[in-house]
Amino acid sequence: MLSQAIMAFNLIKKLHLTDYDCQLMTANASPSSTKKALKSNTIVVKIGSSLLTNNGKGLDRTAIYEWAKQIAKLHNEGYQVLLVSSGAVAEGVVRMNLEERPKKLQALQACAAIGQMGLIETWWSALIQYGVQSAQLLLTHDDLANRNRYLNTASTLNQLLEWRVLPVINENDTVSVDEIKFGDNDSLGAMVAAMVKADLYIILTDQQGVFTDNPRTNPDAKLIKTERAMADYLFDVAGDGGKLGRGGMITKIRAARLAAMGGCPTVIVSGSIDNVINRVVKGESLGTMLTTNDDDKRIAKKQWLAAHLRMAGRLVIDDGAVDAIIKNNKSLLPVGVIEVQGDFDEGDVVECVDKTGVRIAVGQVDFSSNEARRIARKRNSDIEAILGKNEERHVMVHRDNMAIIV
Repeated sequence: MLSQAIMAFNLIKKLHLTDYDCQLMTANASPSSTKKALKSNTIVVKIGSSLLTNNGKGLDRTAIYEWAKQIAKLHNEGYQVLLVSSGAVAEGVVRMNLEERPKKLQALQACAAIGQMGLIETWWSALIQYGVQSAQLLLTHDDLANRNRYLNTASTLNQLLEWRVLPVINENDTVSVDEIKFGDNDSLGAMVAAMVKADLYIILTDQQGVFTDNPRTNPDAKLIKTERAMADYLFDVAGDGGKLGRGGMITKIRAARLAAMGGCPTVIVSGSIDNVINRVVKGESLGTMLTTNDDDKRIAKKQWLAAHLRMAGRLVIDDGAVDAIIKNNKSLLPVGVIEVQGDFDEGDVVECVDKTGVRIAVGQVDFSSNEARRIARKRNSDIEAILGKNEERHVMVHRDNMAIIV
């Protein structure tokens, strides 16, 4: 599931360059600039099933109304707030008096359809009492991975924010199958943060934050107050999800890395702390803040590229190109490409293999498959004449957009 989220995230970044121009207030997420990063304009808040459901007894409407009060306060102060809310399936499970989350796809989809009714009605009622209009968006992975659907989603979100309508977003579990699922709403929230170029991503959970060990089993576990989102040991200390949700701390760390790729810091914090959302936004140190900087963003991008399981295409490269990539950390030039396989667009993720089919690297290609076939084995001086335009691209896959595999 993570690879699907990564592919959608990369497409979001590519489309931002040409089709969706939002104001970006960059947050340098070093420990010394934490308070500055938290004083942000655009905030994505994600609340999970473990918080939204009252110990398996249905939606905790008292808690939802309290979070709505906090969110409405920020909204009315001029912040742009987007809410990613889980809970539909969990609410459906309760309404159908099921003992646990179903495993069959059709049962999960039915629970989502049943529970979404109560979930969105509760949020609308809770927000409107503070004068905040809200809107429902149900998304699948395809809505962000497909260019036209992405643009439609971005346009809708942009209009809602312009109208000062607060979006309430959830995965469309009623139609989702494995091929189009985000896998968890933590990743969905991170991709929404990328879409709107958010300044802060807040994940509310049933834990105080990220600990050095599982606090449920180890009373000596310590809360990690601030850390780089790219710190590898965070995966070692992450726990598993509960019965009603499908996430867990590990999905939150993955989501924080997705957000970090776009320069957005993430705060993972307990939703039960009094006035938690407002306090975090105003700069108070609560929970765990996972930060990012330019170096981390470069590292993150290469790691995410390497994690791709589905490739849009393949570039077969010669021995000289293999040496240039592996030994000299060079970009892949068109002259080094022997063969182009598959159909892909500029910016898609492709694999680079040697003449025997061994994968050397993966990366975002700078040309479409049609263009790549026309310029394969050609020198840079020939590209403009071949493509018949004022062509400034001369690299097939740039080293900054490439992860070496061997």
